[in-house]
Amino acid sequence: MLIILQMKMILLEFRMISEDKIKFLMPTYLKPLSLIFFFLMTIDAIAQKIEKNNNEFDGPYLIYQGDSILVKSVDYKSVNAPVQVRSYAQKNKGNIKIEVKFSDFPDKNFQVDLRKNITNEPSVWKQPEKMFVISDIEGEFDAFRNLLLANKIINEKYEWTFGKGHVVVCGDLFDRGKEVPATLWLLYKLEDAAKTKGGYVHTILGNHDIMNLAGNLKYLDKKYLKSAELMNVSYNNLYDENTELGRWLRSKNLIEKIGDNLCLHGGLSPEVNDLKLSVPELNRLSKPYIGWKDLKNTVTDKKILDIFSSTIGLFWYRGYFKEPPLEESVVVQTLKMYQVKRIIVGHTILKNNISFYYNGKVLAVDVNQHEGDHQAVLYENKQWYKLDLTGSKNQLK
Repeated sequence: MLIILQMKMILLEFRMISEDKIKFLMPTYLKPLSLIFFFLMTIDAIAQKIEKNNNEFDGPYLIYQGDSILVKSVDYKSVNAPVQVRSYAQKNKGNIKIEVKFSDFPDKNFQVDLRKNITNEPSVWKQPEKMFVISDIEGEFDAFRNLLLANKIINEKYEWTFGKGHVVVCGDLFDRGKEVPATLWLLYKLEDAAKTKGGYVHTILGNHDIMNLAGNLKYLDKKYLKSAELMNVSYNNLYDENTELGRWLRSKNLIEKIGDNLCLHGGLSPEVNDLKLSVPELNRLSKPYIGWKDLKNTVTDKKILDIFSSTIGLFWYRGYFKEPPLEESVVVQTLKMYQVKRIIVGHTILKNNISFYYNGKVLAVDVNQHEGDHQAVLYENKQWYKLDLTGSKNQLK
């Protein structure tokens, strides 16, 4: 698998070049090399096929019903009984282990210990010595797992190997990818694993997370709707307040201040700056409305509408990168207001990402995980590095 990953990194830039174009560009005496090139492209296609997710399991989904906990999962290999349901007493929740399974690669299977209680996450933190930052995973479990493995955040047994380091996910866990539940459960598991070693995992919500919780399924892979149908439940009920993952997601923040860094999904618009709300206040106001349907027609509070706005809100704003770009003076205003040195965001894929913008004041970390661009960021020894699946570190200037 490591060879395949390294091969993929080498060939990524060539996938968009056609055979006709190669032959046209090459001098006659070099055209035999085109055979070598397309041999490599064939290998690349095979590598992609091998790497492609063929997991026949979906879930598990944990639903509260009366005094019971129902753990539902789907096994698409089973024709006669594709839905598996296990029932537990809620009073025994702290002793329940659930299993996340992969039919295509059982070595990826892992167990999760359920927590007795879920509490809201703090939103202001001291600067950790090490930070691993990623965004927009969107159900690409293998990419996320491989990045964690390659950069020694976890080992093959999903044990935490990052010491007192912090992992920061700047939003977007849902949509497009084939392994959303597995990704959520891995983060749930790693949060506890990190704490035992003095580390921490920060899961910050993005627009796709808010959309799913509010029933906006525009970008949802049809696999999940099929699973919900088989389980005889509405997809929206798989992540509502009567589910474990729904409660866990509603405990998360839309923005966090981690040392010198303001971490969120989209960005801070001038309009949100004008609200003059602290990081804890932004989260305190927003949390009751996570999962709220038709917000703009049911809420009149301007602060809430601005925070959740699809153009100027915390998890939608793209003003740092649109034309004309936001004036740097506004970015400076944000940094001064929150007493930080930089803003770290996902949400917007740019040609140069992962990169600094505004003279180092904004760090954009979104890359297209679905197209094989698997990267993250590391802060270590007061330096910033770009990471990939090879485990190498390239310093960001």
